[in-house]
Amino acid sequence: MDLRDKRVLVFGSGISGIGAADLLAHTGADIVIYDGNEKLAKADILAKLKDTSHAEVLLGEELDEKEIGRLDLAVLSPGVPTDLPLVNAIRDRGVRIWGEVELAYRMSKSRRVLAITGTNGKTTSTALLGEIMKDWEESVFVVGNIGIPYTSVALEMEENSVTVAEISSFQLETIEEFHPVGSAITNITEDHLNRHHTMEEYIRVKESITRNQTMEDFCVLNYEDETLREFGAALEKKTNVVYFSSLRRLEKGIFLEGDTIIWKDDSGEVPVVRTDELKILGLHNFENVMTAVALAYRAGVPMESIRGSVRAFAGVAHRIEYVTEKNGVAYYNDSKGTNPDAAIKGIQAMNRPTLLIGGGYDKESSYEEWIRAFDGKVRFLVLIGQTREKIEQAAHACGFMDTILADNLEEAVKICAAKANPGDAVLLSPACASWGQFDNYEQRGDMFKEYVKSL
Repeated sequence: MDLRDKRVLVFGSGISGIGAADLLAHTGADIVIYDGNEKLAKADILAKLKDTSHAEVLLGEELDEKEIGRLDLAVLSPGVPTDLPLVNAIRDRGVRIWGEVELAYRMSKSRRVLAITGTNGKTTSTALLGEIMKDWEESVFVVGNIGIPYTSVALEMEENSVTVAEISSFQLETIEEFHPVGSAITNITEDHLNRHHTMEEYIRVKESITRNQTMEDFCVLNYEDETLREFGAALEKKTNVVYFSSLRRLEKGIFLEGDTIIWKDDSGEVPVVRTDELKILGLHNFENVMTAVALAYRAGVPMESIRGSVRAFAGVAHRIEYVTEKNGVAYYNDSKGTNPDAAIKGIQAMNRPTLLIGGGYDKESSYEEWIRAFDGKVRFLVLIGQTREKIEQAAHACGFMDTILADNLEEAVKICAAKANPGDAVLLSPACASWGQFDNYEQRGDMFKEYVKSL
């Protein structure tokens, strides 16, 4: 699609929107940046751009029917729901709608794309895969939901570049031609139902990462996820499926047996790494390792190189991240535990009595399964944010009565410090998004670390 002199709307003025606008500036398009927040300053938005010669800004009601009629293309930031009335109005006028991932993929020369999605584990899997590929390949870009907009580096990529991408369900809603040679879905559990409305739609969107794959490509799936196992049976007709399992031996694929991760194919079994050689803890992290190893090995990286990268990997910030120890109490930052399933992984990784900080923005999740997973480890559950009463009610209904409501994260940290005994752990693993109190989970985790260090 030749975008020269075409009028292209960039919907959203955050980091993704600015990345998309900067990329579009190289196409010769006439760029319109739109944000529904009419309180923003147009000058501040334009100041973020590298080139403002072909850009204008519209806010709030300035994007009316007349403006929509002038558009040739709309590029949505991931945070913009695709069923907003304004987005529907754009679609009804026959305007094509892309997301930032679709735009970046079309603009980039790289077609060696390895893409990971899933409810949980995708950030750690992507970060590890990025390290494995960087240790073997000369030109590797790690992009997407991991914090680096795909659009911000698309023009730096060459034909021999490898793109390692973490792709969220929000980003998958707006793909057309995006075609990873290798994909992975780590797992699918309830999340983002306030955006996708039903589990069926959420599952469909996640599985669409394979939409354009062929028998020349491959997809890595979690054999222990019933939804993905069923999906894999159908997917095998259009692309190569590689399974991983943390609970059983597989005829083919990668699996955990005892304390050893093993790769098995027609050539036989290859030990990959022992779990006691890893710097990241917990069964969920062993699954993340298997995801990354399977993608890298099928992409042509020798196993010996993979082993070295895996053994050196120290994990990612905000995912069961050790902060410090004070008065014999260990503090862990699991701010990326933004849904109950992720938070279950956090508490399962704890090996000592734990004071747990939870709560945040309400994504219409249910919390009973998370609370039942406490398994006697949690001494107190300290709750903050919009969901604190909802989670407390769920906890009491499950028979867990040791709950404390705090006004904010700083107060929650002080409460935990006062009630913790030497040998305990304090874990921030909220089971909720950060919105409302924080800009994102990174800010929440950084503030937690600051509050802990100031005790």
